[in-house]
Amino acid sequence: MIRLFISAILTLAFSFNALAQSPKEVYLFSYFKGNGEDGLHLAYSEDGYKWLALKNDASFLTPVVSKDKLMRDPCIIRGADGLFHMVWTVSWNDKGIGYASSKDLVSWSEQQFIPVMAKEAAARNCWAPEITYDDQSKTYMIYWATTVTGKFPETQSTAESAYNHRLYYTTTKDFKSFTETKLLYEPGFNSIDATIVKDAGRYIMFLKDETPTPPQKNLKIAYSETLTGPYTKAGEPITGRYWAEGPTTLKTAGKWLVFFDKYTEHKYGAVMSADLKTWTDVSDQISMPPGIRHGSIFRVTAEEFAKLK
Repeated sequence: MIRLFISAILTLAFSFNALAQSPKEVYLFSYFKGNGEDGLHLAYSEDGYKWLALKNDASFLTPVVSKDKLMRDPCIIRGADGLFHMVWTVSWNDKGIGYASSKDLVSWSEQQFIPVMAKEAAARNCWAPEITYDDQSKTYMIYWATTVTGKFPETQSTAESAYNHRLYYTTTKDFKSFTETKLLYEPGFNSIDATIVKDAGRYIMFLKDETPTPPQKNLKIAYSETLTGPYTKAGEPITGRYWAEGPTTLKTAGKWLVFFDKYTEHKYGAVMSADLKTWTDVSDQISMPPGIRHGSIFRVTAEEFAKLK
């Protein structure tokens, strides 16, 4: 009887300990592979460093909108309505972006093409769209990079097909009606791949300096008191001499981790900081799925992850 009692106590203690150690949330990473032809891929991590592909690295959603039918740079956030909202790059040369929503990341709504730059005759592209939610105005801001031929001649170059990007945005409350597209940020250089997060009452923008000559190809930070700006002058690069793009970030244990695509080296990198000023390269501490291209990091509950896995 005593042995049975002790065994029951140990079993109960083990169960409580396992429950206490089980993560309340799991990090997910949305990404694409190749040119984005097969669509949305997802990886997961419990510590933010080791990432494993879900569904044997098969696609969760096949792209169907635009003439090119691509799904590059997928950005997913959880909305105030509980849905997962996703935007992505649909084409190398189109005047709109893709959008879809989901309750569980498995079944998705009908894909939509949002013509965010349709009114700009000289717009060449819409690349790397992202979404950030403003909890004060209950509004979603969608932002992306576009080259508008003839604009910003002071940074125009003939290199790299003469792309000369700036960041633009629109806002929405329901992903059905959208405000008029406006310029979000003019940092004084060719800029792309912005991602914006809120922390301590301010908005932090991580973005890529795309200057081709002399090449920058690094990540920088700007700040704003409001989501739509104005944003401060971009700071010094937080990445090294390698070329980096597609930043996405998470904050864990009081430290910032910024992940990015070392695209010329065909691998992933990461830098870490406790104060957003001093950065340490921790690329050798992360593990990513083979062939991963950039996207975004977001969180799901343990229950949601269990159903997804």
